[in-house]
Amino acid sequence: MVKNYPTVSGEYLKAIDKCKRKLRGFIAEKHCAPLMLRLAWHSAGTFDQVSKTGGPFGTMRFKAEQGHSANNGIDIALRLLEPIQEQFPTISHADVFQLAGVVAVEITGGPEVPFHPGRPDKEEPPHEGRLPDATKGCDHLRQIFVKQMGLSDQDIVALSGGHTLGRCHKERSGFEGQWTTNPLIFDNSYFKELLSGEKEGLLQLPSDKALLSDPSFRPLVEKYAADEDAFFADYAVAHQKLSELGFAEA
Repeated sequence: MVKNYPTVSGEYLKAIDKCKRKLRGFIAEKHCAPLMLRLAWHSAGTFDQVSKTGGPFGTMRFKAEQGHSANNGIDIALRLLEPIQEQFPTISHADVFQLAGVVAVEITGGPEVPFHPGRPDKEEPPHEGRLPDATKGCDHLRQIFVKQMGLSDQDIVALSGGHTLGRCHKERSGFEGQWTTNPLIFDNSYFKELLSGEKEGLLQLPSDKALLSDPSFRPLVEKYAADEDAFFADYAVAHQKLSELGFAEA
């Protein structure tokens, strides 16, 4: 299925390339890859395929969306990105947010995720309640990712592996801790830790544990734990799909 991406100017493409270089250095220096990945995901993950609302269109810049309970602390990522946005005023917020997520994965050792520019900034933030709830299980994950966003079971498990980066903060999510021993390295250790059981000092959310109990999810967890290349390949596909929800429809 071929997507029809919008045509952008040569100057815009040059600005994107330069912005990507700046983001590489900036995210590495600030050790903020997990924050940037969260911003990109939460910006995109509000897309509803029925109403065609929400999605990766820069609406996180509005206080209304920042105020959603699932976005506690996301203003930190937005403040960090302000100097970058100021350097590249011709690039949409939507593109900067998604480009930052792609760079965050790349510079922490993860796969290269294809990036197509041209997302417009929209003016209407989505309704609250569209992002996944970490306290819930498989039915909820499918309701959000498959029915709402239009992704697949494989995408759910691959994207869950992004928890290899970062940690939970009690004041933001109600949970505290990190999923892996090195939360600034993108690898397949999330799946290895999930299969090895709970350990002191490491976190497993109810939504993580749900991946082990489902007959469709668990084989993928086992596959990715055993084969990092397979995880990286499927993750890159899933991340690109997430970052393009509602954008450049086929």
